[in-house]
Amino acid sequence: MERRKLVGDGVLALVLAGLGLATSVGPWTWQGTAHHIDALGVALIVGAALPLAVRRSWPLATLLIAATATSAYLILGYPYGLILLSLVVAVYTAAAHLTAGRATFGGVVALVALLAHVLALAFGPAGTRALTGLLPGSAWVVLPFAVGRVIRVGRESSTRARTEEIRRHSYEERLRVAQEVHDVVGHGLAAIHMQAEIALHVLPKRPEQAETALAAISRTSKVALDELRATLAVVRREDHTTAPRSPESGLARLEDLVARMSGTGVAVTVTITGTRRDLPAAVDLAAYRIVQEALTNVLRHANTAAAVVLIAYELRELIVEVTDNGRGRSSGGADGGLGIPGMAARVTALGGVFEAGPRPGNGFRVWARLPVPEAQG
Repeated sequence: MERRKLVGDGVLALVLAGLGLATSVGPWTWQGTAHHIDALGVALIVGAALPLAVRRSWPLATLLIAATATSAYLILGYPYGLILLSLVVAVYTAAAHLTAGRATFGGVVALVALLAHVLALAFGPAGTRALTGLLPGSAWVVLPFAVGRVIRVGRESSTRARTEEIRRHSYEERLRVAQEVHDVVGHGLAAIHMQAEIALHVLPKRPEQAETALAAISRTSKVALDELRATLAVVRREDHTTAPRSPESGLARLEDLVARMSGTGVAVTVTITGTRRDLPAAVDLAAYRIVQEALTNVLRHANTAAAVVLIAYELRELIVEVTDNGRGRSSGGADGGLGIPGMAARVTALGGVFEAGPRPGNGFRVWARLPVPEAQG
């Protein structure tokens, strides 16, 4: 790409040099007093155009050389021609590629250099009538400078917008991974803690049951570590276009989750209504995480030995409900945790509805309605 730009600029420089020479070989009828082009005039035309070959690499130097050559050409009285196009391109390039301060400096130098011949004419035979050329002369610098600055500002604005978008996506990705880690580690540690309590309780009198609890701890810790590795592996993947953005969790693993909960002494009843079908990955993962987090909160806070999970497959929605009849504090969010806020954020991100709160009488209820595109049915 850089080589193509360099070649293109070289061709542009040669074309402008040729146009400048072609239009200045002989003075036009309205420039009857202009000097005929000689070797110096040719050198100035070529000198104004050829630096454009490196205009992107050295925009300020290119502008200063082009302005000096153009000013000398006009002050020496050579005929007006397309040498001015070389100056226009140099001004535009400086305005579009330099910072505001350096571009302004270059623009002011070019403007003064270009108008120097108008002032020289004003002190000559033309007198003050030559001052009428100040405005049209200024346009050769002011207009390309303004166009260049507008393009640069637009380019910088687009770059900032892209940077902010990348930063926002990166922040959202970190939040998503943090939520995944919270759900995986929180559930695993809660289950391990409960199983360890059971093992300590039965160890003195019934060591065979303690062995069962320790085996459950081993299984639970292995599953939690596997899920944590899968979650963190998503962050390490470099090819985000082909790699899945979420670890392989979903309602297909609901039976394993229920089995782990049963190992902690909490009996979980699962009811599934409607026709089971494949769900979008985001909906499937959200439903699983909601059930996982809700059961983790039951284990931590509900002081109950039973919970009920309802999964309802409807035409365009998936209903997820977890209830218990406990009497203890039922969840995360009341103490500043991430449990309920995390579940609510998942559902809201998918355009669903989330509810969580105490049930009439005893217990706690977590309920979510997740939209499912009709095409997935």
